[in-house]
Amino acid sequence: MSTSPPRKLLDPSELGTKEYWEAVYTRELHNNTEDADDEGVIWFDESNAEDTVLKKLASYAEDRGLLDSSQTSFLDLGTGNGHMLFAIREDEDEDGEMRWQGARMVGVDYSPKSVELARQLDAQRREEGGEENEILFEQWDLLGEEPGAWLEGGFDVVLDKGTFDAISLMPNEGAERHPCEVYREKVVPLIKAGRYLLITSCNWTKDELISWLGPRGGALELFDEAKYPTFTFGGQTGQSVVTLIFRRTA
Repeated sequence: MSTSPPRKLLDPSELGTKEYWEAVYTRELHNNTEDADDEGVIWFDESNAEDTVLKKLASYAEDRGLLDSSQTSFLDLGTGNGHMLFAIREDEDEDGEMRWQGARMVGVDYSPKSVELARQLDAQRREEGGEENEILFEQWDLLGEEPGAWLEGGFDVVLDKGTFDAISLMPNEGAERHPCEVYREKVVPLIKAGRYLLITSCNWTKDELISWLGPRGGALELFDEAKYPTFTFGGQTGQSVVTLIFRRTA
């Protein structure tokens, strides 16, 4: 039985199509092949989202004891060029040591060209930096396929930096349920019980994300929020992006 979405859906856009992202990563792959220093777009770079997420993860490991930095496993949904996982792998603690050394890291994307680009960049970075921790990048469609052997027992941290945004812009094509309504039931099994989904969005507010992912039907509860600088416009105060941390309860 279908249920009504928690709010008005966004209008479909080419940013919600696989063809668009294949074209983007084909271009970025070509650019990197021509110039190894050109690694492509870093999502939400203008909002410093990547560093904000890194600081939040570090606080969970060092200040709150919620994550073991040597054993935490990461899954990056819609990994793109893989830059989020590269940043985690290269993140240093106060002693200059790799904070997440030994952590298992997997990046998945439904775009084959994205995966090709991420693998190419990973090989380049490891060759230049002597890094031993190779990241596994796999082609996978969150909404349409079952997880592969890479799932193992699930992940401590599932990262979504713009993937739910892109899903929000997908054409519905007459399906009974919009992809946004399918997202949560697909993402929950990827997370170990008691562990975390970190989701960053520029399309949805905090309350809207909670309405999509929060207590309806259980499984995910809001656990924490990363803070960004705020702006005021038209008497309203807000952030350009939102990063929420949900915890899997069961």
